[in-house]
Amino acid sequence: MIHVKTDKEIELMKVACKITGDTLKLLEEKIRPGMTTKELDKIAYDYIVSCGAKPSFLGLYGFPATTCISIDEEVVHGVPSDRVIEEDMIVSVDVGAFINGFHGDAARSFYVGYISPEKKRLIDVTRECFFEGIKGICVGSALGDIGAQVQAHAEKNGYSVVRDMVGHGIGRQMHEDPSVPNYGRRGTGVRLKRNTTLAVEPMINMGRHEVLVNGLECVTKDGLPSAHYENTILIGDNGVEILTL
Repeated sequence: MIHVKTDKEIELMKVACKITGDTLKLLEEKIRPGMTTKELDKIAYDYIVSCGAKPSFLGLYGFPATTCISIDEEVVHGVPSDRVIEEDMIVSVDVGAFINGFHGDAARSFYVGYISPEKKRLIDVTRECFFEGIKGICVGSALGDIGAQVQAHAEKNGYSVVRDMVGHGIGRQMHEDPSVPNYGRRGTGVRLKRNTTLAVEPMINMGRHEVLVNGLECVTKDGLPSAHYENTILIGDNGVEILTL
């Protein structure tokens, strides 16, 4: 069942989404070579708590941290650790905040210092996939249009779309109906209603789309890099409103 929000609920949810987006902006400022992923996670935790919110991921399905930090071939759900961040790494950070009974969810792929042109292009195209995915989406659009548009842009640029992990509805629960694949056919799926909120999150691989799931972590089967870009969006009267930018 898709939980369509009231206008009042949307206003409450926007607070969680702003904290989420601001957390990622802070992490982008603070990330540097030589720090550990655990140190980056601590910055996120401290900021979210300072805003009066709770980290959405901490304890969710047993996850032990505030952020999912996934490097290079790690697609999503990387656990922060003593691993040191170095130049020429794709560092994908996924984070959520919970306040006023609602969640926000967003992700970015960062790099620090030098990065190869090939990895930089993957990050850029993954971000583009998000914006292509939501282009023209409005009340009455088919859910499948999002994934079809993401897939078309990724494959046009020579990349593949992860099938095993998808976006999702979001609100009082971090993961709600519907699932939001980053692939598919236009015109398929439910028709989107006003005040539907979705976490749209292209996960794009440099190589093939197949992944391996090892405990919490998900990695590319061929060992090539992956990138991740996500925002929580609102289907409103004027089309899509991005709540976590």
